[in-house]
Amino acid sequence: MRHPQVTQIGHWLCQSSPVESQHVAPGESMSLGGLDRKKSIILGAVGLAFIVIIFWKVIPQIGSYSEAATALETMNTSALVLIVGCVLVYLITYGFPFKAATPGLTYWRSQQLNQAAFAISNGVPGGGAVGLAVQFGMLSTFGVPATGATAAITAVGMWSTFVTLLFPVCGVVTVTLFGVSGDSHAATGFLGLAILVALVVTFVLIMRSPALATKVGELSNRLIGPLRNRIKAIKDLDLAAPIIKFRVDMYALLKRRWAALTAAQIAVSFTQFLILYVALRGIEGWDSVGTSFAAAFAAFAISQLGLMIPITPGGLGTVDAAMIALLVGFGTSVGVATAAALVWRAASFIPQILIGVIALVAWYRKAGQALAKPPLTSSTHSADSGEPGAQK
Repeated sequence: MRHPQVTQIGHWLCQSSPVESQHVAPGESMSLGGLDRKKSIILGAVGLAFIVIIFWKVIPQIGSYSEAATALETMNTSALVLIVGCVLVYLITYGFPFKAATPGLTYWRSQQLNQAAFAISNGVPGGGAVGLAVQFGMLSTFGVPATGATAAITAVGMWSTFVTLLFPVCGVVTVTLFGVSGDSHAATGFLGLAILVALVVTFVLIMRSPALATKVGELSNRLIGPLRNRIKAIKDLDLAAPIIKFRVDMYALLKRRWAALTAAQIAVSFTQFLILYVALRGIEGWDSVGTSFAAAFAAFAISQLGLMIPITPGGLGTVDAAMIALLVGFGTSVGVATAAALVWRAASFIPQILIGVIALVAWYRKAGQALAKPPLTSSTHSADSGEPGAQK
């Protein structure tokens, strides 16, 4: 599962920040009036329609719900215990990304922040933008300055995107090295690799020096030049200024925290894969040959490209359909593949929604007290480091 930021990266590059434009200082409430509610409702309705179509029409074409039900009957208690254990490990890792991106933020607040945003972004149609705003508001009540909050949200979102694009590449490498199948999925991996390389090269150039960041901004303006007269929304858009500001806001944080961010995001994705693998082998039976670790990982990794399709929340339906098709292509039976994908989705989705709602309610009960306090002075916080205050 991915954060709401995964499909918001392009939007951030067109604005100074996802939320900072509302000029919210620590200790002040944040208005969601700036969000395009009509567009969110429309996109949410479209996403919901796609989810229904995928689970009603698409998945039955590549999988089988009846065979999945039969396959699930073979699961024993030990298989269920292993799945629960993997879910717990996955949930634990979900608290690390924001801790890595926000110096001084406690693990439990990071966990609360990420789970609440997940519940909104993935449980409410069109809730991605609201999830971003909630993250900013929560960081504000935790004593994180506006600059530090924006930098943390952006860093977590970018690294989530990088890992999402890295996994399909790893999946194709796994297919090649372990001979899981032929080269039929190489194009998917090359697509992920091409996008990943383009993003990383652009990112490195921006971070390398202010001069290179300026050149990237100027080049971006030239590239969209021919489209300015055709697309009204970008007629007066200047990409240079936000790119330069992005570097100023992000450089200090990423210089110190890139390794921790990378480890945290990879841990989240890999532990989610373990849920799928344990469910798959639990259905097949651990005493049988079944689906290999390499085949399961390749199917999971390549299917993650579905997260980049911003139609359904958290890749709901798109990732599932791709995962089932890939597992079947790698030799898993239709019923087992469908059952494993459904168990994986339920085990990694439902607990997070429930925990996220609890986290959101718990934060909301304390937010009023925190927001009622006077704004914290600059002596209490370091804008460069984004250190949270000593709020209890």
